[in-house]
Order: sequence, then C-alpha cells, then structure tokens
Amino acid sequence: MKTLEPGETPPFDHHGPRYLDASEVLIEGRPALFGLPYDGTTSFRPGTRGGPDALRAASVGLETYSPTQDRDFEQRPFADLGNLDIPFGSPAPVVALAEQTTAWILEAGSVPFMIGGEHSLTVGPVRAMAAKHPDLAVIQIDAHADLRDGYLGEPLSHAAAMRRCLELLDGPEAMLQVGIRSGTREEFVEMREQGRLVSPDAASLQKALPRLGERPLYITLDLDVFDPSCFPGTGTPEPGGIDWKTFSELLSVIPWDRVVGLDAVELSPMLDASGCSNVLAAKAVREMLLAL
Repeated sequence: MKTLEPGETPPFDHHGPRYLDASEVLIEGRPALFGLPYDGTTSFRPGTRGGPDALRAASVGLETYSPTQDRDFEQRPFADLGNLDIPFGSPAPVVALAEQTTAWILEAGSVPFMIGGEHSLTVGPVRAMAAKHPDLAVIQIDAHADLRDGYLGEPLSHAAAMRRCLELLDGPEAMLQVGIRSGTREEFVEMREQGRLVSPDAASLQKALPRLGERPLYITLDLDVFDPSCFPGTGTPEPGGIDWKTFSELLSVIPWDRVVGLDAVELSPMLDASGCSNVLAAKAVREMLLAL
C-alpha cells in the first residue's frame, strides 16, 4: 500500500452509517472517529470487522446527553469520517493505514479516535502518536495482556498489540495495563515486576496514574474488559470482567486534558444476537467522546 502524500485524504468509505449526529468533516480541536473493519489475525472467534458499523448503527438509540458527566454533544461536537477502505490479508498495510490516518488527523488539529476492528490495529495510531509525542504513555483497559512477541507467526497479531506498542514508548513505565485477567505466566510476571498491572477500579487507577507523570496519554479500550454477562459480543470473552458502573468510575479518574488519542476495539456483533453488546460499545464511545 502506498504512503499518503502531503495533503492527500485517507481512503474513507462514506457509504456506511454515522455515529449519532456527527459532523462528516474534521472539527479543529475536537475528536474525529474513523473505523477499521478488520479481523485478519483473529485467533478464536472472528467478526470484529463488523464492529464499527454495528456500533454506529446502535448509536441511534442513545441520547446525546450523558447524565454521569452532565455533558451533551450539543456543546461538544465531533466528527465521524467513516470507515477506511482497507486491503484484505496481512495486518501490516492496515496498521500502516491506521498510522497514516492518525497522523493526518493530528496534522489537521483534531483528536484521533479509532473504532475497530481487532486490537492489532492499535499499533498504527500509537506509532503516529509517539512520533508526535515522544513522551507518550498508553493506558490499556483490557482483559488480555497482549504481550506476546507474536502469535502463529504474526508479529502484528492482536495477541502482540501491547508488545508492539511498548517498543514505541519511552520505557516500560510509560504504560498502565488495567483489568488484565488473562495471559501467560510470563506476561503476568512482567506486568507485576514492572508495576504496570492495575486492578480495574477507580481507586487503583488513580493511585497508579502518578507513575505516568505529566505525559500525554493514549487510551486503548478493548471491549472484552467487560464481563461476558453484559458483553458477550467479542471474540475472546473472559469471565470475571467489569460492569458499566466500574467502567464509568474508571473514566472519571483519567486526566482527559492530557488525552491526545484513543480507540475502542474488539466488538464482534455477530456473536450477540440480542444486540446489547453493540449498544454497550456505542455508549462506551459516547462517554469517551464526551470526556474529551
């Protein structure tokens, strides 16, 4: 895949649904959603390629107002640029396109917000963010450590997403991993020894945040952090996850004035016939948008 030339617009497909009443053009200083419907390295249950559009379609049932935050999209506008037209096959060109699109949005003065799609894609935005903010830190909210060096021969696997991100950051202290409850023994030893593993509650996250200093922040939300009882629509469900109240409390302690980019990934709508997972994902995106 060719690199975007200066001034060239990423290849957006504008035919799908939009999230709520989003603008179709960038708004300086405000978030810009873009979707990547990709699940090429999925190793258990596929379907996250349908995540971006299912999340958007479910958003029509949401209010624009968040009573938790007392904020409304009427005062906090945002853009939804649509899905990127992506190639099939290897994750490498898709991750590269995610990186280029993130850089393009940053150059325009907006805040990139990727919706996936599988978690391997997060490497692209983090790569672009680290180029602009060398002191970037990542807060991962997730069920899985994603710290393998690769999986099934693929270094850009969803199971290696945080390993690839760590390689882009200024040391292991530039990441917090919140809510992790699945991984290899080696992954848990590493997270504990390096002080990155954070229990999924607001008090623990607030206590851990000083470790990141005043770094700019990238937030990556893997929706499988939610318990399968309230979010079955994901490819790798893990019992013992969080509920909506806990998620809201986690968001409340994040210093959003330092957040420069974010994503929400791993919704697989075909795995939840009720559609409730789509609604939860759409509402999670709403809360994150309004927090910015």
